[in-house]
Amino acid sequence: MTSPTVPPPAPEGMNSALDRNIAALTRRRAEHEASANLEERFAEAVSRFAGSLRFVYAHLVIFGLWVAANAGDLPGIPRFDPGFVGLATVASVEAIFLSTFILISQNRAAALADKRADLDLQVSLLTEHEVTRLIKITADIAAHLGLEVAADPEIEELKRDIAPEAVLDRIEDEGP
Repeated sequence: MTSPTVPPPAPEGMNSALDRNIAALTRRRAEHEASANLEERFAEAVSRFAGSLRFVYAHLVIFGLWVAANAGDLPGIPRFDPGFVGLATVASVEAIFLSTFILISQNRAAALADKRADLDLQVSLLTEHEVTRLIKITADIAAHLGLEVAADPEIEELKRDIAPEAVLDRIEDEGP
């Protein structure tokens, strides 16, 4: 018998830095949405609808009725596309426009992802620099106290700042 899942206890309060970061991210997301022009908002709305089950249901009904009518299964409705050439044309034109709208939305999302990646990189580089400084300070304190930790070769290596350009060059040299 499995035991019921117990939810974690609710935190007493959030860290003020975390609250500030969440607010900043929420504000930036709202600014990004507000900066979209009419065409981008339209493309996003079309892409959002095209990616929904309502879109699938609408197509099942429309195309189902089209096929049924032209197969002669709906009495009283004349066949208007007996070879389904019109259906194929409509579907093809729709596919062209849908793929264009989706590409517009993806380009906008990719630009936002690039900005976030740049921010992540900057934060990571800053964190790396701060940790390196802390290692140097801690090693200096250990040396001042006469502790043997300061002579550790790994500590000496960790005390060196990372050069992002060198890392990028190494990654590019090694290739995928």
